[in-house]
Amino acid sequence: MERYRVKGMMCAACQARVEKAVSKIENVSSVSVSLLTNSMTVEGTAKPKEIIAAVKQAGYSARLLRSEESTNDAVFSRESFRNLRRRFIISAVILLPILYISIGYRMFSLPFFPMSDSAVRWLPTLLEGLLCAAVVLINRAFFINGFRALFHFSPTMDTLVALGCTASFCSFAFESAAMILTLITLGKMLEAFSKGKTTDALEKLEKLKPDTAVLFADGEERIVKATELRTGDIIVIRPGAAFPADAVVLEGVSSANESALTGESLPVEKAPGDSVFAGTLNDTGHLRCRVTNAGAETMLSSIIRTVADSAATKAPIARAADRAAAVFVPVVIGIALVVLIVWMLIRGNFSFALTRAVSVLVISCPCALGLATPVAIMVGNGVGARFGILFKDAAALENLGKVKVAAFDKTGTLTRGEMTVTDIRVSGGEKSVTDVQVSDSEKSGTDVQVSDSEMSVTDGEAELYEVLAALESRSEHPIGKAITEYLRERGHLSAALNASVLDFQVFPGNGLSASLDGTPIFAGNQAFLAYFTTISPQDEEYAVSLAKAGKTAVFAGKGHRLLGILGIGDTLKEDAAAAVSDLKALAVEPLLLSGDRKETAEAFAHAVGIEKVYGGILPQEKTEVLKSLRKESVLMVGDGINDAPALVEADIGMAIGAGADIAIDAADVVLINDRVGAVALAVRLSRKVNRVIRENLFWAFFYNLLLIPVAAGVLIPLGIPEMPPMLAAACMSLSSVTVVLNALRINRFS
Repeated sequence: MERYRVKGMMCAACQARVEKAVSKIENVSSVSVSLLTNSMTVEGTAKPKEIIAAVKQAGYSARLLRSEESTNDAVFSRESFRNLRRRFIISAVILLPILYISIGYRMFSLPFFPMSDSAVRWLPTLLEGLLCAAVVLINRAFFINGFRALFHFSPTMDTLVALGCTASFCSFAFESAAMILTLITLGKMLEAFSKGKTTDALEKLEKLKPDTAVLFADGEERIVKATELRTGDIIVIRPGAAFPADAVVLEGVSSANESALTGESLPVEKAPGDSVFAGTLNDTGHLRCRVTNAGAETMLSSIIRTVADSAATKAPIARAADRAAAVFVPVVIGIALVVLIVWMLIRGNFSFALTRAVSVLVISCPCALGLATPVAIMVGNGVGARFGILFKDAAALENLGKVKVAAFDKTGTLTRGEMTVTDIRVSGGEKSVTDVQVSDSEKSGTDVQVSDSEMSVTDGEAELYEVLAALESRSEHPIGKAITEYLRERGHLSAALNASVLDFQVFPGNGLSASLDGTPIFAGNQAFLAYFTTISPQDEEYAVSLAKAGKTAVFAGKGHRLLGILGIGDTLKEDAAAAVSDLKALAVEPLLLSGDRKETAEAFAHAVGIEKVYGGILPQEKTEVLKSLRKESVLMVGDGINDAPALVEADIGMAIGAGADIAIDAADVVLINDRVGAVALAVRLSRKVNRVIRENLFWAFFYNLLLIPVAAGVLIPLGIPEMPPMLAAACMSLSSVTVVLNALRINRFS
């Protein structure tokens, strides 16, 4: 996908024209143009030169954006605002003497400089014409762009303004022409200012990037530009300074304020081995770090690109508005011609009929239609970024609010994902080992539960530890890492690592197998081990008890013997229950999809308030469950890696706690922080944005449906005064500003 900056667009019709021109190019599969950010994204194999040439042929200019550039161009927005402000001020100053002549002198006989009787007839008109011509010259962009678009049979809002002002000027209604141009320029200036406000969140993120960094090289510290940092560089971060790049701590202890990236207000402790991110603040400690990602590769840069590029894409609801805007201007021109003819037939007064037609041309506003959706999407993306919620595209932001079902993965989503070994049972019931001391009243049966450190290791235990070490130390699964860490802490790992382990295999969702000194060994769930060995009723009962306690049972065997069972526990996130409750309040039904045994999954589900549970299912089976739920719009919430198929299958995929894996392709929405409560927050934000979009589209359509007939004069027979072109211009300008200001209300979301 290539990204471009497009300049010269003024309204939704301009946007549609650029899209149409580029879409005609061979090898362009899709194109999306954003009027708000003056950007364009193009997918396909067409060459940039061809695309830029097509945009130029359509009457605009374009340039290819570099990879590190954001589609949001704050500099361009500020320049546009300053240019429009300068044009408005000069136009307003020139307009004052025009109004004095047309209103003060002609209507109220206010004093004018002395002149002969013959000059009275032509001099005021000549001065008005010259002054009006100056206003036209200052605002010539309307005429250049408008007539160029008309000649290409793709009229735009500028065409309406140019036609209306030209008609007024040619009929010697100089004050109307000058007033129309001045008021519309004022409206455009206010619109540019308001549009700039919608990108405040992005600008704030941009400002998080420090300009300089302290580089440690050759035993010395020196200040360099942050853009000069490269992966592997050693940097020094002093207290109170911002991290200039993503890095890993080598020396020092401190805490980092990461609220700007994750929305998490509490400082995060940092020690050697911990990761830090560009744009976050070092609180109190003096740190020395090694750069892992710099420049455009940092997490902050990824966030900025994701938010800006999302705003540059089209929400589904925007497509309908674009189609309406594409035919809007030709329809308005047709209406104006009909109005001119009808009033000529009714009154026979060309001046009156022309004034009505000009009012229709001037009051029509395709800009409001074009801005209704993108301004809301842009503000919504900015607010989402403030809370650590990233929407990959506008469709995700719109569709998330429509979900009726939220399917959760368990490990790392509702739970902390920090597995620990809580129980170990040697097969046959010889003894049960737990890390947790229990009282005599809690002991039952023949199982003896004592601290591992107080027990001698039997031959059975040693053999169990050896098999577990040989298998789990080679696994990347969280359960495998938990077992490996448990064994390492107790000194049962090193000897097994030197054993001869061959033919290691992973069976996703089931377990592991290998050969240890020529003997087959296995570890996994009960169903997996049942293929290789016989599981006694006592062992099955023990596994059930673990599941009821919300723990995962891991069986281990060697040859045809079951060596033992481990209980692996995970803890719920503090906000998991509240997150489920919040979703229920939003009329979203939560359910749990887990590869754990059904009893284990049900225990966790009950703890957070989820009634519907699918336990003991493989990753590919999760997709089948989601397909069966397709009658409702479904959200899948997972870790973004193991749940990739399910994230793709769901209507909306949400990766939670993804951290540096922000670019996970499978997810439509990424939660930077680890708070599952942000799921309901994201749904509420989407619904807020959708509500504002509907309001904007309603007012944009209602404005035109109501005021075009008024401008045409349909109410004149009822005794209601006609609408002069100047008032029509003022109304037209305010419509776009109103749409933008309404979208800015999203900033109050919390």
